Amino acid sequence: MSQSARPHLPKWPFLLADLFLIGAAAWIVFQADKPISTWPTIAVLVCTCIGAWVAMTPFLKQYEADLKFAEADKLAEAVEQINNLRSFTNQISFATAQWQVIQENCGKTVNEARQIADGIAADAKAFSEFMLKANDAEKAHLRLEIEKMRRGEGDWVQVVVHLLDHVYALQQAAVRVGQQNVIAQLTQFQHACRDLARRVGLAPVEVKAGEPFNEKAHTLPDGHPKPGNGARIAQVLATGYTFQGQMVRNPLVVAKAPEPVVPGPEAMDQMREQPQLRLEQTA
Repeated sequence: MSQSARPHLPKWPFLLADLFLIGAAAWIVFQADKPISTWPTIAVLVCTCIGAWVAMTPFLKQYEADLKFAEADKLAEAVEQINNLRSFTNQISFATAQWQVIQENCGKTVNEARQIADGIAADAKAFSEFMLKANDAEKAHLRLEIEKMRRGEGDWVQVVVHLLDHVYALQQAAVRVGQQNVIAQLTQFQHACRDLARRVGLAPVEVKAGEPFNEKAHTLPDGHPKPGNGARIAQVLATGYTFQGQMVRNPLVVAKAPEPVVPGPEAMDQMREQPQLRLEQTA
């Protein structure tokens, strides 16, 4: 705050009047008869009192002026503080208004962000459902393709098995005919066909006549009676096959039970002699 100039009361007229009154009192004292009478004494006292009052008057006036000036300064300072308070109040009001605007904008931003988040969530859900449906459709398509491939693979295996069965039938026919050249050629052809089949995982399961019959590993022709215990393979009609380690078809065989052994004449004589020997040993 700018300081205004303080009022200054000139003191020299009062001091001059005081000196004059003091000089008048001194003159009265020197001019009066000795001893000094009452009236000169009163005049001296009056001059002295008036001189003292005149000497004190400028200081009292200056003090009153300083008090008023200080009061005016305090009042001006109070007015300035009030103005500052009004300015601060206006700033607070403006800041409050701005805060309300900011709060409204923040509310709008939050609502827009919530709407965006809801839209993103809805899009993500729709995309997940779409991907799930697409995945299910793709899985179904792949499953269908795999089933087609498996059916095609099964059909292909059956076709190859039938072809190998025909090759085996030709080789067995040559064996029954007994022509060695034909047997050798067809046997070599059969081995070549089986080697080609092994490259794709189709392997033959060969059995030989005379081996024990196993119900789990061998198959009998339709209508053929089930042999009893101890039956052996009498004839191999078709070779069995495995595809990639899994059994495709068991070997097709003809099994017969072992024929009972008819004892000869010597065995009959020994059987007759055994009871007689036992009776002699008992006696």
